[in-house]
Amino acid sequence: MRILFVGDDWVGSNARSLADGFRQAGHDVVVIDSTPVTLPARLSPPWVYSKVARRRAPWRIERVHAEIERAAAAFRPDVLFAFKSVYLDQRRLLDTPARTYVHYSPDDVANPANISADYLAHEADWDLVVTTKRHNVTELCERGVRAVGFVRSAYDPAWHHPAARRGGREYLVGFIGVCRPDRRDDLVELARVYGERMLIRGPGWRRVPELRATAATVAGPIYGQHYSAVIADITANLVLLNSDNRDTHTCRSFEVPAAGGLFVGERTDEHAELLRDTVECFLYSDRAELREILDWCAAHPEKASAIAAAGYARITTDGHRYVDRAREIVTAIETLI
Repeated sequence: MRILFVGDDWVGSNARSLADGFRQAGHDVVVIDSTPVTLPARLSPPWVYSKVARRRAPWRIERVHAEIERAAAAFRPDVLFAFKSVYLDQRRLLDTPARTYVHYSPDDVANPANISADYLAHEADWDLVVTTKRHNVTELCERGVRAVGFVRSAYDPAWHHPAARRGGREYLVGFIGVCRPDRRDDLVELARVYGERMLIRGPGWRRVPELRATAATVAGPIYGQHYSAVIADITANLVLLNSDNRDTHTCRSFEVPAAGGLFVGERTDEHAELLRDTVECFLYSDRAELREILDWCAAHPEKASAIAAAGYARITTDGHRYVDRAREIVTAIETLI
């Protein structure tokens, strides 16, 4: 297939990984980067406009659409594939010459933060809507979507693989991800307990004063190959879910074990399906159980390393790469043709 792929193309983005997955699966792929619309540079005119007008800068949207239309005229795609393109003009996307139109959302499409009024107005016009949230399947059908596909999140071997440690610092527990209200209290409490044995990296954490008052190491986000290098410094890697998305698994559910890290995550049915508790990962239901796991890891580092190795073997042999997801999506597309 010739796939015109519209999505955020920055290094380490899930959209870039999925586009590469389609290419690895044998398809001809042209990528149009939507990052200038989705994530305008902080303090740039489009960023200021988005904060004042509460919508994306129309001149940036126009520029991306012009690029899409030029590419479509030259490439003549079989599939227009839009990766969470809710801030673009939906009618113009759907009027782009192609045989099949697919929209992919990595997040909960019932969460207002992940949709737009324009997207909702045209959602039923897409030939296929793909979601990584199992609970969205029924909801999308009830909203009138023509066809719904479910695929899990994935990992990218280009970024997520066992890596050598950098420097001499080791941490008992760590978390890499965005600062969110539903994560903040738990991580602050852990930082008070484990202090210098804890690492927290991601957007927003350095602005939490309670964390600065602890001995924990707090730093900014990490992407691409650097992610796996940081995982290598951590014994127990926390896999925290996003309650606003009603997550039962997330990208980290695959990325942590694929990078060779010990998966320590919230107990859900999907996590239990992916990895065996106490054999290939550790699952917990509350703070007390999490503390018990971390203290066990501190007392038994060799056994913790063996469980991490078992988790790595399970995830990397069960077909959870982006190329595997690309093949699943192509199968769903082929049922529409």
